[in-house]
Amino acid sequence: MEVVSGFRVTPSEGDRPGAYVSFPYDRELIERFRESFPRARWRPDEECWFVPGTTAARRLDLWISRELESLDRHADAKGRDAFHFEPLESPYLRAGEDLQVCTPYSRTVVETMRTIPWARWDPSERLWRVPFRSFEALRSHWPLIEEAARRNEPEARRRRYDERKLNPDPERTAREAERRRRRYPVAADDLPPHDRPVATFGPGIVVFEETGSEPIGAASVPVRYPHVSEAAPVYVWARWRMPTLRELTWAKPVREPAGDNEKLARGWWLPDRSELRERIRRVRQIERMRRTRGSRNLEESG
Repeated sequence: MEVVSGFRVTPSEGDRPGAYVSFPYDRELIERFRESFPRARWRPDEECWFVPGTTAARRLDLWISRELESLDRHADAKGRDAFHFEPLESPYLRAGEDLQVCTPYSRTVVETMRTIPWARWDPSERLWRVPFRSFEALRSHWPLIEEAARRNEPEARRRRYDERKLNPDPERTAREAERRRRRYPVAADDLPPHDRPVATFGPGIVVFEETGSEPIGAASVPVRYPHVSEAAPVYVWARWRMPTLRELTWAKPVREPAGDNEKLARGWWLPDRSELRERIRRVRQIERMRRTRGSRNLEESG
């Protein structure tokens, strides 16, 4: 196994011929990888890609060499010089062998960091590592990252929580109540399928388990949904649950994404590949947070 600029290729030792490959997260790089290796499959347990075939390792080495040729060999040095000439000064940024971004948890920060080429999450240090070659990309996004980080400081979140308690938002309260009930209005004459991931306007991608038989009108729905209208047919409540990671990874995406008219007419639709990928990413993120929280509790109790 050889590691070159963050690329790692490991030949498979099992009965199935192939090779495992991992590399720094970059959306454009992943798209190029999937175009070159359409049969590749992501292995969440190993956090790497598996490419089948007896020549997989050799083909991967050739692909990596082409990718490395496209990188400027002096990009890190130029990025380091640019940082020292005009540094970013922030309590959320440190500079060492690379740039280290450490902020309170924020979905905005996570989504923004994922757009920065070669940025990667370091679970042991609980921070983002960004090579100096990506400094300009990081600097262009830094105002958004820093603002989101400040908004998610414990004191700032506590202030917003206290303000919501003093001045509750009726719409927000109603949405939270509906989410706890785990119900969703669907047209009685166009019911969603059960036991498979389905996309919705409210809770996102869910699995419907049952639909009621008692009709309800639009006025009986306590929350505004884009597909619910007085002019539309009668609705019924559909009960849902969150999908498991296995259900999401095994779900077959639709080839053509649903259009706005279909979404508004039905209130639900079968997700496409990008929607499933985003939901899978979020579920894995939640699982990592739970594991981290559990390990911290064990350390504190021990």
